[in-house]
Amino acid sequence: MSAIRSALIIGGGIAGPVAATALRMAGIESRVFEAYPGPAYNIGSTLGFAANGLAALDVIGAGDAVRRVSMPIHHQVMSLGHKQIEMPALPGVEALQIVERSDLHRALHDHAVCAGVDFSYDKRLVSVDEHADGVTAHFADGTSATADILIGADGIKSQVRTLIDPNAPAANYTGLLGFGASVECSVQVPPDTMYFTFGKNAYYLYSAMPDGRIGWGANLPHPEYLSAAQAREIPNEQWLRTLREVYGQDTPGGEFARNTTPEELVVIGGLHIMPPVPNWYRGRMVLVGDAVHAPSNSTGQGASQAIESALQLARCLRDFADPATAFATYERIRRPRVERIAARGAKINHGKTMGPVMRRMMPVLMPLAAKAMKLEETMRREQSYVIDWDAPVNEQAELITA
Repeated sequence: MSAIRSALIIGGGIAGPVAATALRMAGIESRVFEAYPGPAYNIGSTLGFAANGLAALDVIGAGDAVRRVSMPIHHQVMSLGHKQIEMPALPGVEALQIVERSDLHRALHDHAVCAGVDFSYDKRLVSVDEHADGVTAHFADGTSATADILIGADGIKSQVRTLIDPNAPAANYTGLLGFGASVECSVQVPPDTMYFTFGKNAYYLYSAMPDGRIGWGANLPHPEYLSAAQAREIPNEQWLRTLREVYGQDTPGGEFARNTTPEELVVIGGLHIMPPVPNWYRGRMVLVGDAVHAPSNSTGQGASQAIESALQLARCLRDFADPATAFATYERIRRPRVERIAARGAKINHGKTMGPVMRRMMPVLMPLAAKAMKLEETMRREQSYVIDWDAPVNEQAELITA
């Protein structure tokens, strides 16, 4: 039986509410502290949500809430010029879901609240004091809170990561800026199908939406890193001129860009990938989600990995009597899986920023690369992962299934 009875969770996006809900199931009280002035509903664009993420949410009873606000994608197509390659189907594995990030945040927040989790807003962490038997978090508004442990679920620019290790690496910029929009246009797109397209100058993806519109996302090569706030300082009209120039010769990407209005364009800013983080924990502080492992958006696994880690951390805290053992076991279970997925995403990102010669060779090389990477086997391994909540943590068994 764990001697850990309470936790402070910094960050209320995806990993935070899931960790809080799972900890309550484990008999550990937790409070979530969010820097935003309220639930972070209206942020970001759409994201892909894999079967393993849904299976993890089913453990805490939140899977159906996310399914209700998602759109299933049963077919995935890689488009390279005039060549299209159907991605391998995975019989018996639930379809990829496309969900608005704000809808996902809302579903997880509301589920946590219904489970009895307390959220506090306008709480920007500035420092932490560790004691022999607990930890105290200090916030910018002058308030503080104390518990047995502190969990950093505060995202890609994690303050907790820096407090654990001042020399911890920051997230790497992928060289790509993200944009998204849902548009009305004459392009006919089959339902339940997602297209991953390498255009003449840049990569984009698209699918039909339930309301008849087309949802598309652009990964625009850009040498200078821009945060979301910095990118949004540039007028949408200016970004649209750039997107129409870059994607103008693509079919159907050019039509998507030309039909997108300034009001429809969602500016996401620089896309990141986390390098391996040397220290996942220190003393009574530990990291979870994007704060410690943020794979490229190319993997479609960012949210799902954050949720898996939140559940596995809760299991370890449930089954071990002291934070050091729980945190160390959690890291040994999770690190191999998340770093393997991150490495796959890094390889895909190289394709998004390739030069014109490699782009012309892609229709020939991609099928060979997919075969060499054992893509179907890899995707099945990633997406068939299921966490047995009721089973005691068994490190060796967890590593075999990861």
